[in-house]
Amino acid sequence: MTAVDDWEQQLAEAGDLSPELVDRIVGLHGDRAQRAIQAVSENRVKAYRDFTVVVGHQDEYVVENDGCSCKDAEYNLDSTDPEQLCWHAIAVRIARALDETDEHDMWYSDVRDFL
Repeated sequence: MTAVDDWEQQLAEAGDLSPELVDRIVGLHGDRAQRAIQAVSENRVKAYRDFTVVVGHQDEYVVENDGCSCKDAEYNLDSTDPEQLCWHAIAVRIARALDETDEHDMWYSDVRDFL
């Protein structure tokens, strides 16, 4: 089990972001964790039938199996290291653990065509 899996499991069991869990997540992920926590608190993690999407300040980012369509994930992170996640992927893990995803019973691929 990775450190990420461990905090996610503890978060799901606790059911909320205690100060201790926030410290643990921020300690592992730094500023990315802070941005992720803010996104979850602002209900910006959207679950569609086909993808989970995090609404950023300039675009929407598709997150699938800890991979993300953002530039940070593409250029700055080691995709072979399971503890290196962009803030969008961290937000998805937090939102899922807390059951805080904004559920949409539709295909994101259909929604994206309208944007």
